[in-house]
Amino acid sequence: MLWEARWIIVISLLFSVPIFVHFGLYRSVTRYLGYQAVYAVLKSVSAASLVTICVSWSVNELIQPRVWIVYWLMLLVLIGGSRMGARYLLRASEGSGKRIPVAIYGAGTAGAQLATALQHSTQYIPLVFIDDKPELQDHEMLGVRIHPFRDLDDLIERLGIQRIFLATPSASRAQRQEILSRLEHKHVEVQVMPDLMALASGRKRVDELTHVPIEDLLGRDPVPPKQALLDRCIKGKSVLVTGAGGSIGSELCRQILTLGPTRLVLFERSEYALYAIERELRAQLEKLEGEKPELMPILGSVDHRTRMQSVISTFGVQTIYHAAAYKHVPIVEANPIEGVMNNIFGTLYAAEAALAEGVETFVLVSTDKAVRPTNVMGATKRFAELILQALALSNPPTRFTMVRFGNVLASSGSVVPVFQEQIRRGGPVTVTDPDVVRYFMTIPEAAQLVIQAGSLGNGGDVFVLDMGKPVKILDLARRMIHFSGLTVRDDAHPMGDIEIAITGLRDGEKLYEELLIGDNIQRTEHKRIFRAQEQALEWPRMRELIHRFGEASHEFNYMEIRQILLESVEGYQPTGGIRDWVWIRRSDKHADLSQTELDQREQSAATPTTTSAT
Repeated sequence: MLWEARWIIVISLLFSVPIFVHFGLYRSVTRYLGYQAVYAVLKSVSAASLVTICVSWSVNELIQPRVWIVYWLMLLVLIGGSRMGARYLLRASEGSGKRIPVAIYGAGTAGAQLATALQHSTQYIPLVFIDDKPELQDHEMLGVRIHPFRDLDDLIERLGIQRIFLATPSASRAQRQEILSRLEHKHVEVQVMPDLMALASGRKRVDELTHVPIEDLLGRDPVPPKQALLDRCIKGKSVLVTGAGGSIGSELCRQILTLGPTRLVLFERSEYALYAIERELRAQLEKLEGEKPELMPILGSVDHRTRMQSVISTFGVQTIYHAAAYKHVPIVEANPIEGVMNNIFGTLYAAEAALAEGVETFVLVSTDKAVRPTNVMGATKRFAELILQALALSNPPTRFTMVRFGNVLASSGSVVPVFQEQIRRGGPVTVTDPDVVRYFMTIPEAAQLVIQAGSLGNGGDVFVLDMGKPVKILDLARRMIHFSGLTVRDDAHPMGDIEIAITGLRDGEKLYEELLIGDNIQRTEHKRIFRAQEQALEWPRMRELIHRFGEASHEFNYMEIRQILLESVEGYQPTGGIRDWVWIRRSDKHADLSQTELDQREQSAATPTTTSAT
């Protein structure tokens, strides 16, 4: 019957082509056909079949309904099946052997989205899902089998899986740390999807996989901020940040800009750092809705008192976040006078300028290295705290506050980016001592807590941030190597990939960092901010010490600088000699000394005076 009506089929095919064009059947890229293309094929074939039926009825050519069903199915197979077959052949021609076999940890919505993206990629091929939910066991999703975690070792060996992608963007950091602990010794590279905030904002795509963020290894979840504390010193005010181009200073600027200041003054001595942060913040300003704050980039140094005061006066500054400081321990150890000028006199001049111009709040960003310091950097930062404490004792109109915390992840010169670069180069990864431990915090969390702590003080307060548990640097290095899919080369594993080299503690470096000088600590309204009760010096005594610092710095008298720090900074115990080679070699007679004699002179300078700290 259908053969007898073949002329009707010929006519209907003439109508089918425009129908297929209308439904976009010829616009689809065959290699990447998805469910939308299948739906378009269904609509097109159904419409074409309906046209054929109508043509048949119009010429009174009655054909049995079952014939039309067969015709619809044949057309569906020819149109849809040919496209799916071509898609399969094209994808197969890419060669699955060229694509890296991977496992996806997490068979939820995020895992499905990632698998879909990877199936269309030319780089990876997802072979299995890993998920311990009982209801998912022995099922398939997108043609990929779901296995429990206990099968992972066998799957890695049998299928040659080279990477594991963590698809749990909604999990907390503590939950991700638990998962990563299970994956740590699988000897495959582990990468993670972006978190939900990055996906929701559009800043990241599902398939933008990255190495395991170091904050996930720490398992520390940030505490939601208190909006009232964030707004108190910023909203509707003119705010200045010194060291605005540094790691903490730049993050302070990013967060301050979103809190509604009338003006944000960027004060920075590095021309390039100022250029970079201004450019970034200008782009951020474009995305802000409503009234936009004024952004003022100012090139200058905090140890230039007149410049500092004129900037504060001109822009009517009400709040200052003082983040400008020299912070790299070995460099400041080798240049102690510069450390004194920037960290001590820079803080003094900024504080005096704030007092002279009636600034409401002055917040000093301090460091855990200020507690019982063994280096010049820590000692000068503690002396800077003492300056503000002494000024606060006279109940000035300006409220002086100090915020002390430990290391921040991914800051310039920090251990994490150094380890990443060393692993990328093939090692060795250098650790100063197998027992060295440090506190760590992310830069955004540190900046957020600094802003909130600055709103809590009454004047002269030293706030200490809860840094969580200390991290053993050797363990951190091992975990970073493992999650890169590599193994540690040591005596037990001589065929490993990356060696960890112990280099010895650097000048002024401690095994353990502390956050408190004494044991007197009080809680505040924020669960991760504590108030430390510590001894302070009266301003007359501070003025005398500052005068001595000025004279010693002017004369480059390093021994006097060390003596003043020993007298004023509680617990200061320098561990090395004076390393400024200009001081060691500055006289003509020293220039002719042998290296042995120079070393003996340096050793002589290394012996600290045993004056008790007050």
